[in-house]
Amino acid sequence: MADSRAHVFVSGTVQGVHFRDNLHETARAHDVDGWARNLEDDRVEAVFEGAEPDVQHVVDWCKRGPPKADVEGVNIEWGSPQGDLEGFRKVNE
Repeated sequence: MADSRAHVFVSGTVQGVHFRDNLHETARAHDVDGWARNLEDDRVEAVFEGAEPDVQHVVDWCKRGPPKADVEGVNIEWGSPQGDLEGFRKVNE
């Protein structure tokens, strides 16, 4: 059962470097539900729900990203889980 929710905005070189693909794999490996999408301002936005240690692990991963990424910043909004997420998906706009 989810006891933690994080809404993150990741800035830097995070598009075109397989950030969302690797994030998807990381979230699934830690049983974290949610989604991720590219924004027009070159950031990645994502929401995670799951057990607090697992959500924290995925948030920490966002601070590094995949090898080709250059993460400059991560803004995190913590909240209570809404229970409206199942699985992890990449949103393509």
